[in-house]
Amino acid sequence: MSDVVAARAPGFRPKVAVILGSGLGGFVEEVTPVAEIPYADLPGFPQTTVGGHAGRLVLGHVGPTPVAVLQGRAHYYERGRPDEMKQAIRTLAAVGCETLLQTNAAGSLRLDMTPGSVMAVSDHINFTGVNPLFGETGDSRFVDMVDAYDPALRRRLLEAARRANVRCHEGVYIFFSGPSFETPAEIAAARVLGADAVGMSTVPETVLARQAGMKVVALSLMTNFAAGLVPGALGHDHTIAVASAASGDVRRLLRSFLEECCA
Repeated sequence: MSDVVAARAPGFRPKVAVILGSGLGGFVEEVTPVAEIPYADLPGFPQTTVGGHAGRLVLGHVGPTPVAVLQGRAHYYERGRPDEMKQAIRTLAAVGCETLLQTNAAGSLRLDMTPGSVMAVSDHINFTGVNPLFGETGDSRFVDMVDAYDPALRRRLLEAARRANVRCHEGVYIFFSGPSFETPAEIAAARVLGADAVGMSTVPETVLARQAGMKVVALSLMTNFAAGLVPGALGHDHTIAVASAASGDVRRLLRSFLEECCA
């Protein structure tokens, strides 16, 4: 797969990989492109089935920083495989990416984090019981997850938010399998466990990136209050609508971060 990337973008070596979550695919407009490759042309890359996930690898620059942007991801709930993103993450590491910047759409477990606000992920809770390294052999599967979300990069993300005039919270992300939304009782349990936001992605990619030696930084966009916090029903259409409405703030924040990332 790294050979395909090298053939499409000769001599290009990205430093930062970016995964764009639901409703945030428009960030690719901030990239000065070198090449665009559909996942279908990259053996082992996921075939996305979720609205808001286009399924393209965009290579280029944001400011001085060379990036590899995944416009969409696969989720555990799509095929019941926690390792859906394994080949994509390992390819990004193989072509030179030292850092993985993740974004996701999430539900807020805090009333002070209203829909449309953002949160820098400080840690995660894997509530699914699955791991993308199931079935692997050798000692590399025993990945150290202390400071899985790099503290120095998180500070730079918060500084970028200040430069972009975007309020950015910090907190713990809890990973549920989906695709159904969580019950109010599950959200109550998650709050007791110390979670601040809930979603259906990001954690498998973090595990894979850390195994590959990449640093990780992650940003959650709150698209709704989680079940039981306020009245009302939840739905994916609402997730996409709120993410799209807030995408301007997220784009400014990400651009500010990436422009300074290699400084």
